[in-house]
Amino acid sequence: MRQPLASRILRQKGRGMDAIASIDETAETETRQPEKGPLVYRQNRWTRLTHWAWAFALFFLLLSGLQIFNARPQLYIGKESGFGYNNTILKIGAENTNAGPRGVTEVFGYRFDTTGVLGWSGPPGNETARAFPSWATVPSYYDLGTARVIHFFFAWTLSATLVVWLLAGLFNGHIRRDLAPRPADIRNLPRDIADHVRLRFHHTGRYNTLQKLAYGGVLFVLLPLMILTGLAMSPSMNAVLPFLNEVFGGRQTARTIHFTVMVLLVLFFVVHMLMILAAGPINELRSIITGWYRTDPPNDGTNATGRSK
Repeated sequence: MRQPLASRILRQKGRGMDAIASIDETAETETRQPEKGPLVYRQNRWTRLTHWAWAFALFFLLLSGLQIFNARPQLYIGKESGFGYNNTILKIGAENTNAGPRGVTEVFGYRFDTTGVLGWSGPPGNETARAFPSWATVPSYYDLGTARVIHFFFAWTLSATLVVWLLAGLFNGHIRRDLAPRPADIRNLPRDIADHVRLRFHHTGRYNTLQKLAYGGVLFVLLPLMILTGLAMSPSMNAVLPFLNEVFGGRQTARTIHFTVMVLLVLFFVVHMLMILAAGPINELRSIITGWYRTDPPNDGTNATGRSK
């Protein structure tokens, strides 16, 4: 029996409305859930293991090193130091004033009041004269012997880890493939700097130019320089490497370079953390823990490795 014409029209209209609603729902879902790029295996096992070994070692090297520095909170240029010489470039201490003890930091002859942080610090009413505060040293109390034991242990840990990373990187091609700058990287440097200034990050399976230069500078310049200047300061190494002390212009100059490299490594760490937060901490942490990294959707003519298709 044929249905009335009005009933058939209403039924067709209802089906059309359902189809439109389904299309709208699909579009809304796609809007709420943007397309994700593929996961790529970015960090190999040796890179991840040595990364965390370095982080752990450098943490204790920094805090124990500041404790050692507190035993003689001055830096010099040259082979000699003392009251009869005028070669001090950094001095942190405390002095009595009409307002009471104050912390003073002197850099290249310029004096700064650093009370509460450098020179004079501690809980209110229990301040003490010390270059770096107790919360920044290991141990927190003054113990030069323990600080030296901790420092030397993690110094050898750092050195051994660097050798392991270097051998593994040469064997598995990580250094050649991921860290060695290519001519295209140098050409892309201005654009890469501009992208970072604008916090515009490209998530690919490769290091960008600034990453290659920064990581290469740390691994091939700063860390070896830190190790060599540390050896140059050791009297026991004079018999093994007698020329090393002369290369750095004396033990006091080596100590100054050692301290400067520490400051540069701290600055690198701060910038490194800021870039991780800006680029996406979950993705970056997953990469350095599991090795897998989420790349951008391949809709710009490149594949997950960042190369042109």
